[in-house]
Amino acid sequence: MSLSCFELGERMLPVEEARAAVLALVPGALPAERVALPALRGRVLAEDVLSPIDVPQNTNAAMDGVALAWPEAGPPAAGFRRVAEIVAGHGAGYALAPGECAGITTGAPLPEGADSVIMREQLHLETAADGEVWVRVEHPERVRRGQNVRRAGEDIARGAVALPAGTRLCAAELGLLASLGAPRAAVVRRPRVALFSTGDEVTAPGEPLPAAGIFDANRFALMALVEEHGGEVLDLGILPDRRDAIAAALARAAAEADLVLSSGGVSVGDADHTRAALLEHGELGFWKIAIRPGRPLACGRLGERGVPFLGLPGNPVASLVTFLQFAAPLLAKLQGRDGAWPRRLSAIAEVPLRSREGRVDYLRGVYASDGEGRLVVRDTGAQGSGILSSMVQANCLIEIDDARGAVAAGEAVTIQPLFRLP
Repeated sequence: MSLSCFELGERMLPVEEARAAVLALVPGALPAERVALPALRGRVLAEDVLSPIDVPQNTNAAMDGVALAWPEAGPPAAGFRRVAEIVAGHGAGYALAPGECAGITTGAPLPEGADSVIMREQLHLETAADGEVWVRVEHPERVRRGQNVRRAGEDIARGAVALPAGTRLCAAELGLLASLGAPRAAVVRRPRVALFSTGDEVTAPGEPLPAAGIFDANRFALMALVEEHGGEVLDLGILPDRRDAIAAALARAAAEADLVLSSGGVSVGDADHTRAALLEHGELGFWKIAIRPGRPLACGRLGERGVPFLGLPGNPVASLVTFLQFAAPLLAKLQGRDGAWPRRLSAIAEVPLRSREGRVDYLRGVYASDGEGRLVVRDTGAQGSGILSSMVQANCLIEIDDARGAVAAGEAVTIQPLFRLP
C-alpha cells in the first residue's frame, strides 16, 4: 500500500479497501516466544504442535465392565471365566485366552486377546464352588465386536498435527496441550498497543467533572478490546488538545509499541491536532472512510520502524465500531491469525432497518434463534454514535453494505457477533 496522502488521503475509501490498506501496514506476525502452559491462555500458536504420543496412548475401555474377545458364534453356554481385574493406570501384563474375561474400569488398557468391553449393567456373575467367577452376558444379541473400546491414537495419532499454527489457545486447547504432556508452547509475542485519549473536555473517572467535560469512556473500552483481541496495553492516558503533547506521546509510542491507537482528534476541527502531530513523526495514509459510525479515521505509520497508527473517532460507539473493523483485524495479523476477523453470520431482519447507499452502516443489534431455528435480528433502537448504551444492549453489529439503502423486515442481513461473557 502507498501511504501517500495524494493517493488515499483525500478519497472517501470503501470499508474493504480501507481494511486492506490497514492490514498492509504490517508484513506478518510478530516474533515467537516459548511460554509455560499455565500462562498460555489467550495466546496464539506460532508453530504447529505435533503429538509426541498416541491419544489415547493405549487401547482402553470406554466404560466399566469386562474385557473379552467376543466369539463369532456368540458367548459360550457356561459364560466367560473371569481371570483378572484391571484398573485405570495399571497394565494387564498378560493375555486372555478364549473363553476368559477380565474385569475392567473406564480408561484401563485392554489386555492382549480382548477386542470388546461389555458394560457392567449387562452382566450376571456367578461364583462356582471352587471360587472361580463366571460371567454371563445378558442380551448377547445386542453385543457388537469392538464396542465400548477406545483405540490407541483414535483421537490424535503420534506425529500428527494436534493444533495448527495460528490457533488461539482457550480452555479446550490448553486441555489438549496438557493431554500431550506439553509443559510449554511456542506462541506469538503479544502485540504491544499504545493507547491514549485526546481532548481538553475529557476527564478521568474519579476526578471532578467540569461543567463542559465528559468522562473518558473510550480509553477504558478500547483497553478492554485490545486485551480481548490478544494485545498488551501501554496506557498513555489523556492528552490535552496541544500539538506538542500529542507529538511527544506519538514519539514515545513509536519507540515502544507495535500499534498505536488514539481516540478523538482526527477530524478537521481547529482543535484536532492528532493528524498534524502524526506528520511530525510519520506519514498519513488516509483519514476518511465511507462508514457509519466512524467516518473520520486516521491511518498512518510512525517512526523509523513504521509502527501502524490508527486515530479512531472520539464518539464512543464510533470508536468501538472502528476498532472492531480495522484494529481487530490488524491485531489478528500481528498474531498470525490472518482472516480471523471480522466474523460474520447471516440473519433475518425482524424489523425494517434504516441505512443509506454509498456507505457501510453498522447498527447495534440483538440476534437470537427463532422457533424454526433461524437466526433473527433486530436493532437496539436509537443508533447515535454517542449512545454507548446501544453497545451494552447489543450482542452483534448489523452490517448493511453500501449498495443497500434500507433493509425490509424479513430480508437477510449480515451480522458480526460481539464477544459477550454470560
